[in-house]
Amino acid sequence: MATEASNKIKYLLATKVIDFANDVFKIALMATGFTFNKDTHHGYADISGNELATANGYTAGGNTLAGVGVVEDDTDDRTEVTWNNTTWNAAGGSIGPSPGAIIYDDTAADDPIVGYIDFGGDQTQADGGTATISSIEFRLS
Repeated sequence: MATEASNKIKYLLATKVIDFANDVFKIALMATGFTFNKDTHHGYADISGNELATANGYTAGGNTLAGVGVVEDDTDDRTEVTWNNTTWNAAGGSIGPSPGAIIYDDTAADDPIVGYIDFGGDQTQADGGTATISSIEFRLS
């Protein structure tokens, strides 16, 4: 899985708008054909029209992420923000296809996008199965 930070997140961190320790972050699955643009996708409203619709165990707006951790990594010269795994249970049909997921701050004004997780191709969870995104991480170098 490749991840890419939005350009807006750097500005919001520098201006103290984003607070990883206290804000509520969500992760939303995108619909097939979505392409992330780190220069123009600033807030949830910019991508919501390309999110999977509410159906079969997925709810538009995505899951709330829990278990945030923020670590300074002096060896690799970066800061790493991580969250616990998140899941969706497919019921009544499949979830997807989805090429990736957007992480956004649901607390800050305009719900700014932190970044995008690229699945490397469309993924679909069949009815009765559990879709899991694990090792959720955002890196700021």
